[in-house]
Amino acid sequence: MTPKIPAPPFCPELDPPVSRSLCTDCGISRTADPKRCGRACQFITPDYPALETRVHGRPRDPEQGEELFFGPYRAMWRAQLKEPRAGAQWTGLTTRLAERLLETGAVQGVLCVVPDPRDKWRPKPALITRPQDMAQARGMRMGYAPTLALLEAARALGITRLAVIGIPCQIYALRALEQELGFERLYVIGTPCSDNTTTENFHEFLALLDESPESITYLEFRADYKVELRFEDGRQRLIPFLSLPLSDLRPDFFPLTCRTCVDYTNALADITVGYMGGQGQQWVLVRNARGQEMLDLLGAEVALAPPGDKGKRAAAVKGFIENTRLAAGGLPLRRMPDWVRPIVSWIQPRFGPRGVEFARARVEMKAAETILHLRRQEPRRMKSMVPPHVWTLMAPYGLTPEEGETSSED
Repeated sequence: MTPKIPAPPFCPELDPPVSRSLCTDCGISRTADPKRCGRACQFITPDYPALETRVHGRPRDPEQGEELFFGPYRAMWRAQLKEPRAGAQWTGLTTRLAERLLETGAVQGVLCVVPDPRDKWRPKPALITRPQDMAQARGMRMGYAPTLALLEAARALGITRLAVIGIPCQIYALRALEQELGFERLYVIGTPCSDNTTTENFHEFLALLDESPESITYLEFRADYKVELRFEDGRQRLIPFLSLPLSDLRPDFFPLTCRTCVDYTNALADITVGYMGGQGQQWVLVRNARGQEMLDLLGAEVALAPPGDKGKRAAAVKGFIENTRLAAGGLPLRRMPDWVRPIVSWIQPRFGPRGVEFARARVEMKAAETILHLRRQEPRRMKSMVPPHVWTLMAPYGLTPEEGETSSED
């Protein structure tokens, strides 16, 4: 059956979400059977070993490579397209993978997000069926995107071979429901995610960064400890992480869901494409045969190299844990004296964790954040939401389970 899409890209109006606690609005609550959230949600009773086995053929192996940190994978690369695409967040690798799937006929459609026409930063779920339309999906959006709400629309339009580009909470739900969705073939391109917030909150953040926030066209947290801003007039600004006004944000700026996510690296994707281990390029984790199939479609278009691995993360992670303890307890964060900030900002990209070590540090920071914020705000959820590998990651830092925080099977 040839799919018949009303318009490229297809962005139908969606039903409102069902109100739930600890929800990032992945889109499942907007479907015909919102009760599926109970068995699909990452924030209820996740089972990573079972889904990793179903998707990759085995769960993560702590003794194999870096799987304790990043989940199952076959290969890890530092990558970039040899010819960067205009408007891309990095070089356009993620959208080019999906574009190639459409060009070769491997899929009939791609679920992703495009900018809302009323707000360039707001993600709008879209179903794209023509390769040339993938360009509209380039760039970073900030906010909740109910992408999975379009799964039913894709099936109704006759699509049986589908690709999905998504963040971890979306991909977990997709994988939990995959067997009942009825797609003949499913390709999953995952991007790492951390500390998402509403689009409205993001605009507040932009206003703290620059006196002309409306002219910012690009924002990226880079692995060299800087945030890159680009502007409509062609200007560029680099802001050291230490100079970001994070302590000026409201306590609820980041929702509890994003402060308690244990899947920063999108371990259930076929291929993960992000920045953390890339050192100025993109960081690619090929997780299974389907992920390798997608990377192979790029052929000579992509330059691949082993990722770097330098510096030591322990001090940075310990400092983060201490500040997170203060934040979780509602106490003021320790502020670095202004005169010290330029010195540390110079030291970090030269001697701090870089490449894979930077990625390990970020994963450990997210693990600590999960434990400390859940312990403070939702202690009854500790047993179900914190998987065993997170406790293993935190053991060297003295963060160990308290009574009642693990199931008897752990």
